[in-house]
Amino acid sequence: MAIAKAERLMNLALCLLGTRRPLSKRELRASIEAYVEAFGPEGSPGTDDSFNRMFERDKDDLRELGLVIETVESLDGEVGYLARRDSNRLPPITLDAEEAAALGLAAKVWQQARLAGAASGALQKLRAAGLPEDVDPYEAHSALEPRIPVHEAAFEPLMLACRDRRPVVFDYRKANAAQPEQRHVEPWALECWRGHWYLAGFDRDRGAERVFRLSRITGKVRSRGGKFTAPVPDVVTVRETVASWAGETADRTAVIRLRSGAGYPLRARATAVRELGDGWDELEIPYGHGLDAWLVEFGPDVIVREPAELRADVVDRLRAVARG
Repeated sequence: MAIAKAERLMNLALCLLGTRRPLSKRELRASIEAYVEAFGPEGSPGTDDSFNRMFERDKDDLRELGLVIETVESLDGEVGYLARRDSNRLPPITLDAEEAAALGLAAKVWQQARLAGAASGALQKLRAAGLPEDVDPYEAHSALEPRIPVHEAAFEPLMLACRDRRPVVFDYRKANAAQPEQRHVEPWALECWRGHWYLAGFDRDRGAERVFRLSRITGKVRSRGGKFTAPVPDVVTVRETVASWAGETADRTAVIRLRSGAGYPLRARATAVRELGDGWDELEIPYGHGLDAWLVEFGPDVIVREPAELRADVVDRLRAVARG
């Protein structure tokens, strides 16, 4: 039975960390069970080149994971490898009271997600490593109860896909569409904005950057093989993009009528509010790209007065929904 790669890498790392002198490829090949099982002893017919390729890949993988591996050439010209413990030991962790409290708050933020266990475990390890005894990170700033709601089933697979740089496919229903459509996306980043999660990535079907609201993803998020076809930008402006949808970054103003007691998010963005009576108020709100889609979500509680093109766009979206 073939030995798993993770076990092979672990055994190689332990050999390199445990030796007091550099070990040659020959010695490592004879010491690690996975190499013996796959290639046999040194000199086995047709196996040396295959072993050398695997060993170089394994060495590169360990270095990418952070292990410092030294290459040492002896007097007789033989090359050996070792990982000195002092080069691979993290410095002592020291946290003051404010830093410990900040970590405690960060852990509480994720308590509704599946990251809660990892966050709790990390804090326990930090306490064992010297977290100040007089600081309880769970009680610090108890007046604050931060939360990041993660109710969408799409969150976890998309988070992992962003981390691993894996393309995904999912069904997505736009605000003005009655039926979802399939989207092939190279996911870049997830961000929470005003209580909703959004994904930014490269939409392969449209050949451009797009932002998706997770609550509009229907069905399962499925991973796809292969690499990304578009470069990942250094900075992904998810919040700025979503803010432009809501008209928060625009210079123009729209005038709408809003049913009294309804549409709190619109009232929070309004620059002016006037009571009209008969159960209606008039609001002035910033007008930018995507405002029509946002207003449609409030249904019969909103009537657009100005500008004319915004009113026409909202009417067209409502008719599209009615036809669906």
